[in-house]
Amino acid sequence: MRRRVRRTAAGAVAAALLAAGAVTWAVTRDGGTDPVPAADSADAGFARDMAVHHQQGVEMAYLVRDRTDDEEVRRLAYDIAQTQANQRGMLLGWLDLWELPKVSSDPPMTWMGMGGMPSAGPGSLMPGMATDAEMAKLDTLSGKRAEVYFLRLMTEHHKGGVHMAEGCVRRCSVKAEKRLADSMVEAQRSEIALMADLLRERGATPPA
Repeated sequence: MRRRVRRTAAGAVAAALLAAGAVTWAVTRDGGTDPVPAADSADAGFARDMAVHHQQGVEMAYLVRDRTDDEEVRRLAYDIAQTQANQRGMLLGWLDLWELPKVSSDPPMTWMGMGGMPSAGPGSLMPGMATDAEMAKLDTLSGKRAEVYFLRLMTEHHKGGVHMAEGCVRRCSVKAEKRLADSMVEAQRSEIALMADLLRERGATPPA
């Protein structure tokens, strides 16, 4: 099982790297052919919201890397942190390119028609995001307990991210951004499957 999980992890990393390269090429190829989106567009809303969503993912990944010696979890956390930090930079870069604000007075998820959605608690601004209390709890754990808690939190985080990225695929108009969102869906679904395996290996049940 551990060998299969390592192969799956390597495949997920390779897919993420290929996706990042493809998106970089796509941005270069598209140049400025797409019209600049409006501040209240799905393109701008997704870029703003996913940048915030990714920031928490990066923080969560680095938290667990400091609290476990397990190489598979540490490698997964590092890959998530690097991928999401890179994608966050691209999203914020597009907002700069479009000369649009990085914050909005509208509630998060307004671009998906979910601006009034209830929050799971302070810190949980969008689907799948952990609350401040959950992040604080992760900061107190170590070893296997930290690994299991992280894997469950990140699974939910990825599910929320997939939901948002699928929304951009349907609603965004900028071709390069739609391709980035599509690559997020594929990579995060792969990592959700990997994390389910890692949880089972630790005697834990993956989130439904």
